[in-house]
Amino acid sequence: MLDPLLVAAASALFPELLELPAVPDHIGTPLRAALDTVTGTAPFERWPSAERLSLLQRMLSGGDATRREAVERFGRWVAAVVLEQPGVLDRVGFRVLAPERDWPDVDDSLFATTPADQLEPDYQVVIVGSGAGAGVAAHVLSRAGLHCLVIERAPALTTRQMASTHGASARTFSGFDRLVDLPALNAPRMVNGELTVPGTSQWNGNAMTLGGGTRVYGAMAWRFSPEDFAMGSVYGDPFVDWPIGYDDLAPFYDRVERVIGVAGATGLAPHDGPRSRAYPMPGVRLNSVGHRLATGADTLGLPTVTPPLAINTRAYNGRPACVECALCVGHACPANAKNGTHNTVLPSAVATGRCTVTTSAVVTSLIVAGNAVTGVAFVADGRQRLVRARHVVLAAGAIESARLLLASAVDDPHDQIGRYLQGHLYAGATGLFADPVDDMVGPGPSIATTLYRHGNTGVAGGGILANDFTRTPFEAWGGLVEAGFVSAYGSTAIDELAFAYPRSAVVIGPVQEAPQAESRVTVSGHLRDRVGVPLVHLDSPGPHPNDLAVAALLTEKAQNWLSASGSAKTVATQWMPRRGPSADQHQAGTCRMGTDPATSVTDANGALWNHRGLTIADGSLHPTNGGVNPVLTIMANAWRVSERLADSLT
Repeated sequence: MLDPLLVAAASALFPELLELPAVPDHIGTPLRAALDTVTGTAPFERWPSAERLSLLQRMLSGGDATRREAVERFGRWVAAVVLEQPGVLDRVGFRVLAPERDWPDVDDSLFATTPADQLEPDYQVVIVGSGAGAGVAAHVLSRAGLHCLVIERAPALTTRQMASTHGASARTFSGFDRLVDLPALNAPRMVNGELTVPGTSQWNGNAMTLGGGTRVYGAMAWRFSPEDFAMGSVYGDPFVDWPIGYDDLAPFYDRVERVIGVAGATGLAPHDGPRSRAYPMPGVRLNSVGHRLATGADTLGLPTVTPPLAINTRAYNGRPACVECALCVGHACPANAKNGTHNTVLPSAVATGRCTVTTSAVVTSLIVAGNAVTGVAFVADGRQRLVRARHVVLAAGAIESARLLLASAVDDPHDQIGRYLQGHLYAGATGLFADPVDDMVGPGPSIATTLYRHGNTGVAGGGILANDFTRTPFEAWGGLVEAGFVSAYGSTAIDELAFAYPRSAVVIGPVQEAPQAESRVTVSGHLRDRVGVPLVHLDSPGPHPNDLAVAALLTEKAQNWLSASGSAKTVATQWMPRRGPSADQHQAGTCRMGTDPATSVTDANGALWNHRGLTIADGSLHPTNGGVNPVLTIMANAWRVSERLADSLT
């Protein structure tokens, strides 16, 4: 039976609520405790409805952080419930697919994986992870004739198993309980005197499924610019140069764009490096917001380009074209038209007969013998296991790769492992128009400008700006509440959302962050997770002053663009870190490559300075992280280092 107090609170926030499902304990319990401290002798559920809402709103604006967070978490959860109700979806005008479009007949199956108890004791190469870098490494190494094992900590979930709601998406509710059933581990708990509950981690953008983040990413597939590889030379401290340049990576960009499948425009945009080949597919068409922004760009004389996306705009490699649905970023593609490692390079690796993939297997440490890495230890089916390898490729993401190195006591004489953790702050603006502008044609980004990637007065670096991905009602609600365009709660909230949702547009882009040695991954000396790996902690001094200056610049430019496009009102929209070192987007750094062991973890080919037998092939290698989405660079660099590795092993 539902707690009457929670039902009363939910109904006060949203009178449209038809039925309240079971409230998770980590959301309901803090609210109940917070209300018990302020309601006095009269039970909250007996208060008049208007007074209930007034009290909750006072708690949201009050000075008690515990009470405020309790109401915020409960309110967001209830909003997602309400905005999933069919009647509300219709009221706000949301549609998943245009009436004239049909879903393709999609094969939802994945390639065969191998249970842990059927693995061989030895492989030539063991690859840790299955995301952007790991998948490409498996493709390159297996096709070079090497027998590989890919070990992925998460299960192999089908698209149906990953299906998100219409109202929310995987990235709006952080925490592993979205995709795995671990109720006991989702309970609140104390760690080093700090209350920890699901969704309050320092970095939430960690996908838990075969294919990693490429299953649910937005698939923006930008190349880094030549300046991005020479940030130290162009701008000075604290930026550094990569040990390679754009020309070194260009051939691998070409290969990845074809094997993965990238759609983009012809020609070069400002700050693009030279290309030897066009994209294999044409770019997405302008949606309604894109048309408005194109008019504004013409008024400003702003050069624009169609954003490159790893999404099929026509049938490609045996899979269908995008149906322009509204479930893209944060969702597993219902049409199988979004290109990740799970449906491109991993199947091709398995098809060679030389690549084995095992899932639900958590690597706990590297096996180190002297100055050589000779295999990995992992837990699967509740059992500790070992597998030996001639070579290990570590591609678990910047945070987990650093954690494994630190947990394995790998030699680190210069204290470099885990340092320079970077991501992307996001900055831009939300505009409110007098008439509807959002036709909800996905994937969303159809126009961008690269003018502000470099060459900006008074700041180092910069970033792109583009119209945002198609927003679900819950995502739109959060952004429009923050912008002040709609009320968060109360009897008018849904009507206000129904008005503002189709009349609003977001222009936003990533900020190239300055690397900071104090922004780092460390591991606990005494606390371990459920499989025995030391808990990770993310340290950070906060955003660098240059990050904030670039964010202010991009916000100003986005507001100008929206205003020139007809927006009656614009408000700054920025995704800034709340708890951790960045805004949960695009982790990089921590094992950066370089030319000097005193300031880097690996050489230019991803090989550890002080150990044989291990190559890193993920975003942790990035000395800097560009002002664009980094996935194409992760993949291209993984191809480059894997090709060098294959040459040395064959």
